[in-house]
Amino acid sequence: MGRGKIVGEKIKALRESKNISLKELAEQTCLSEEQLLVIEQDGIMPSLGPLIKIARVLGVRLGTFLDDDDSTGPVVCRKDKSHGSISFSNGSTNARKHMNYFSLAGSKSGRQMEPFIINIDACVEKDFILSSHEGEEFIYVLEGAIEINYGKEVYQLEEGDSIFYDSIVEHHVHGGCLNGAKILAVVYSPLQ
Repeated sequence: MGRGKIVGEKIKALRESKNISLKELAEQTCLSEEQLLVIEQDGIMPSLGPLIKIARVLGVRLGTFLDDDDSTGPVVCRKDKSHGSISFSNGSTNARKHMNYFSLAGSKSGRQMEPFIINIDACVEKDFILSSHEGEEFIYVLEGAIEINYGKEVYQLEEGDSIFYDSIVEHHVHGGCLNGAKILAVVYSPLQ
């Protein structure tokens, strides 16, 4: 079973345990019921923003959907160990998956930050949808180049560049037009 499918099942189980209907979750997250059904049933994630909104409405950390274990001590991720990934369609209208997130803290319980290594395919479309959510994000480009739409601004970042921004401003991260990229991203999303 893919990681996205597992995340979808966790969302559904949490929603039902809190007696929140699909309609109520849609209203509180500003997502459509159809989109939530696709997330719960098929595990297809449009982007990280909706997942963060769902976590806030359900009253859980974003990490609750990504956790593997419950370690309270330090968590070490070795470079030669493969970690499960979750794919996002990055908000494109055709839902083509082109972002793979590898969690670097999936076994650390109670965390407030989510560190990821993200592989991003080259951008072939411009029909993406900007999203926003509470919190902050830090991105460091390890390989390749990315483009970030942030509010009305557009930033191009290359290998070695970094950016830190407030996620409440509508934004979208995608690969450069010629090549994809590998980035380190740290997302902070307050529970309340």
